[in-house]
Amino acid sequence: MGFFSKTLDKLKTALTKTKEVLTTDVRTLFVPGRSIDDAFLDEMEEKLIRADMGVKRVQLLKTAVRDSWKAGKIKNAEQAEGVVREQLLSLFPAEASELTLASVGPTVILVAGINGAGKTTSIAKLAWILKNQMNKRVMVCASDTFRAAAVDQLATWADRIGVDIVKHKQGADPAAVAYDACEAAKSRGVDVLIVDTAGRLHTQQHLMAELTKIRNVVAKKIDGAPHEVLLVLDATTGQNGVLQARNFGAAIDVSGIILAKLDGTAKGGVVIAIKDQLDIPVKFIGLGETPQDIETFDGTRFVGALFDEPKSV
Repeated sequence: MGFFSKTLDKLKTALTKTKEVLTTDVRTLFVPGRSIDDAFLDEMEEKLIRADMGVKRVQLLKTAVRDSWKAGKIKNAEQAEGVVREQLLSLFPAEASELTLASVGPTVILVAGINGAGKTTSIAKLAWILKNQMNKRVMVCASDTFRAAAVDQLATWADRIGVDIVKHKQGADPAAVAYDACEAAKSRGVDVLIVDTAGRLHTQQHLMAELTKIRNVVAKKIDGAPHEVLLVLDATTGQNGVLQARNFGAAIDVSGIILAKLDGTAKGGVVIAIKDQLDIPVKFIGLGETPQDIETFDGTRFVGALFDEPKSV
């Protein structure tokens, strides 16, 4: 219970910006004694859109509250909050956020994302949680060979965490590095191989094609690979993250999101927008700068963090 409470408090603290919108502005709506009327519904709509939940979902939430009110099922703002919570919780079945692991041989996880999204740090966090909380033998592959210092940065993280790394020189063929990493993962009995891929803008088609090439290489080398394709999104980018997810998904069939930089400047509602528009689940959230600052995504905790006041730690 202590671990759960600390995790919830940490998530609430990380969602500072969303808390300011939902727990300050919206909680002033969801207060005892306030009646529901059209002004209430319009104000709720405005605050939820400001939280980056996306217009589609906000309209559905507004309609659900209005319909319940008109039908006489709810009469006040407190009851309206219950409707909103219930609607949001229905978006996040627990099994959707579970990591897919191979039944035989190494699990291969491709990690993609634009430069500056927090990709390298997110890989370090993912390696840490796989090793230390899931007891997996982890290897990382430095296929981000285009960006200066990217290989060295990943090597530093690998050394710090204590996991193997396969790397070539800067400028090497990324797919060739992935090929060698697959060979090494099989020969060394690795449980999980995390393949870093070159950071690129989602609008650069020739670079996106390189992602497809890496995906094809690992698919030929290891049965069922890649078992996960995780896209790192900067939570502070808001609705632009939806566009990134759509374009990366077209190139490499993204299976899950690592939502990075979920800190004081982020609007966590983008999780809801991505789920609505693309049906891609968030699997991990980054809550800080150290490898330990990662949590598996839990919809119940997330929704609670959006609405509830953070506890003092």
